[in-house]
Amino acid sequence: MNNLISMRDLSKAEILHIVDVAEQIESGKIKVNISDKVAALLFFEPSTRTLFSFDTAVKRLGGKTLIMTGTGNTSVKKGETFADTLQTISQYVDIIIQRSPIEGAARYASEVVNIPVINAGDGANQHPTQALLDLYSIKKTQGTLENLKIGVVGDLKFGRTVHSLCQAMSEFNPEFYFASPSHLRMPGYILDDLDEKQIKWHEEREMDSFINDVDIMYVTRIQKERFADIEDYNKVKGSYVMRREILSGVKSNLKVLHPLPRVDEIHTDVDDTEYAYYFPQAKNGVYTRQAIISILLGEV
Repeated sequence: MNNLISMRDLSKAEILHIVDVAEQIESGKIKVNISDKVAALLFFEPSTRTLFSFDTAVKRLGGKTLIMTGTGNTSVKKGETFADTLQTISQYVDIIIQRSPIEGAARYASEVVNIPVINAGDGANQHPTQALLDLYSIKKTQGTLENLKIGVVGDLKFGRTVHSLCQAMSEFNPEFYFASPSHLRMPGYILDDLDEKQIKWHEEREMDSFINDVDIMYVTRIQKERFADIEDYNKVKGSYVMRREILSGVKSNLKVLHPLPRVDEIHTDVDDTEYAYYFPQAKNGVYTRQAIISILLGEV
């Protein structure tokens, strides 16, 4: 593994290795020191959790970070090409962690530079480190990744986190239940991938129809920033809202996950239930990203 661009690029063994290293880093069995390494965090799209999580991960491993948010104060404004910017930055650092609103930007970066590149989200395409921290969270809460029933609710068309999650979990024989507004359905290519791997999936109108059957309920927000017309967004926002009362008949092992930020899709009355796991899930991102960085830098 030289880069982390897409979940499609990872084998089942590589996924399990990352999860195992994350577990050992959290438990203290593995201690990595990258005090001689510098990471460039190039975030061309707004971020809070992903940026802070990566920054924390690098620093807790002893490394240093250089952070670029947007291009407003860079030489891109002078006409420098993106390729030249990347190649220049790669002379100063040991690894690039990049977030962009443009699909394919991370793969392009990996083809331009000769140091490891991590995709921290590229448009509506992929968010592989989120998927891996999701898998780590699922493994911690369920004790396994195999043969689980997973509900996925919200914006499934533009939600890069759910695209990566479906591709990652498809290695472990899950059964998926999808609920979304009709024009925010899971893209055909994701469903085709699941069919090719003989993974069972169902599309339902409401999450009530399957919430009592699943082990994991993965909730996502309707993403305002993906809509060109605000009126189209207003028509579907709040389409699915999870409240405490809907959890009355669920399985005892159910955990509710969310990549965050949330808006109104999970009511705050869910927060103090035994099923809410989205804030510990965010913390798991640090251990998972520490594992990914350590592996790509050849430290484990």
